[in-house]
Amino acid sequence: MSETKSFFCDGVDKAPQRSLFNALGMTAEEMRRPLVGIVSSYNEIVPGHMNIDKIVEAVKLGVAMAGGTPVVFPAIAVCDGIAMGHVGMKYSLVTRDLIADSTECMALAHHFDALVMVPNCDKNVPGLLMAAARVNVPTVFVSGGPMLAGHVKGKKTSLSSMFEAVGTYNAGKFTLEDVEEFENKACPTCGSCSGMYTANSMNCLTEVLGMGLRGNGTIPAVYSERIKLAKRAGMQVMELYRQNIRPRDIMTKEAFINAITADMALGCSTNSMLHLPAIAHECGVELDLDFVNEISKRTPNLCHLAPAGHTYMEDLNEAGGVYAVLNELTKKDLINTDCLTVTGKTLGENISGVINRDPEIIRPIENPYSETGGIAVLKGNLAPDTCVVKRSAVAPEMLKHSGPARVFDCEEDAIAAIRGGKIVDGDVVVIRYEGPKGGPGMREMLNPTSAIAGMGLGSTVALITDGRFSGASRGASIGHVSPEAAVGGPIALVEEGDTIEIDIDNCSINLKVSDGVLEERRKNWKPREPKVTTGYLARYASLVTSGNRGAILEINK
Repeated sequence: MSETKSFFCDGVDKAPQRSLFNALGMTAEEMRRPLVGIVSSYNEIVPGHMNIDKIVEAVKLGVAMAGGTPVVFPAIAVCDGIAMGHVGMKYSLVTRDLIADSTECMALAHHFDALVMVPNCDKNVPGLLMAAARVNVPTVFVSGGPMLAGHVKGKKTSLSSMFEAVGTYNAGKFTLEDVEEFENKACPTCGSCSGMYTANSMNCLTEVLGMGLRGNGTIPAVYSERIKLAKRAGMQVMELYRQNIRPRDIMTKEAFINAITADMALGCSTNSMLHLPAIAHECGVELDLDFVNEISKRTPNLCHLAPAGHTYMEDLNEAGGVYAVLNELTKKDLINTDCLTVTGKTLGENISGVINRDPEIIRPIENPYSETGGIAVLKGNLAPDTCVVKRSAVAPEMLKHSGPARVFDCEEDAIAAIRGGKIVDGDVVVIRYEGPKGGPGMREMLNPTSAIAGMGLGSTVALITDGRFSGASRGASIGHVSPEAAVGGPIALVEEGDTIEIDIDNCSINLKVSDGVLEERRKNWKPREPKVTTGYLARYASLVTSGNRGAILEINK
């Protein structure tokens, strides 16, 4: 084992810093070892984070066993489920940048030699991946792990079923007792919610990117194997430190192409189309969403985890996890196996010999759910700069749809109309002024999509928004419409009753209104007054770019 030592261990010029380490109770031996920052997103409000204190303790032990000095500092995290449907959702996406910024500050201000990131829920994972790219010291990720599925009326279930149960009740098809049963049983353990929602999507893709060890995305939060994984992560970061392997050595353009490919096979959340470009941007890699369809055309969809189907993260774990999916994809040479990972080995070496233990959970590549991937990027005169849909969660009869626009300028008005029975078969619900700038904060639309599904309209009604969707949304839910309404995108010009044509398989979305009429409407359009004029949200709105660019922050020039 080669000698490793802390940046602060030698020299008179570092004596002032060592005096402060003495104040922390550090021994001389600890000061000589590499200082490893452990970024803990533990808190007592997010179910996916309530167990992270135990994960962090295991990481600390692993770091110490391998010759490092572990030091913990915090990262914030928002629970999207708790934030849903009120002003709190404006603060969800925006935390991604707060997490990245604050972690960058802590890591560089204290000159950590290496980092272990311990995230779990939606914006926490991409925020810390963005920070890892910026700081670029040896780094390993280990998440808090997914929740076990709930059991209601003899069937496995999850948070998306809970939201839909409210819609079913509002449609008069559930009693209060039915809703209470879901309420008490849908989320039975700690962990990130049990379907292929955004948190689990990003934790799985962290394995594909090469930044997490095997099982990071799938080992349930309550399994003891998760504690072992955390210890291994702590030990492995010390090996990366010795070999000087850094995040930007791992997160290359080829690694991001692998991630998009795996995304298509797994049927990940549409939010991955916001986060992967943002992470790539921090690595100096530009991801064009037009390229996503090229990957989707050649990548079969192999998994239908909730909300697309009735299988859950624990099932994917038992079937062989992310590595088993990657191995299926290698049968058609769809994965670049030469990419470096945090194991110090290539992705190909990591997945060698991993088998698919359950062809019902992970379809063999010869028998996919579809020959194309789980996400489609659409374009047309309604979304000149693209919009996104989770194709694998759309009913077959809605892949092509034409209907009248039902236009709402905020989420609340749309929900009131849906619950009031004003939305009928064939309608296309348009929710605008909910984009990154217009929201501000690009709220998730799980409440309206769940209301549509719960009221039995999921196979007849589409929803289009410049906001975004939870990974728990299903149906013809088309989000990230760019340019957004707040900057005068065509979605701002839609009027009640206009016909909208959607063709998901051909990746098109069009407003059936002539260019001349749209031009007249544009002349009469005026920007809305900002909804928020003070605090962080106002600053965010002034800097944020559109959804098709990952809603990254950019200084106005």
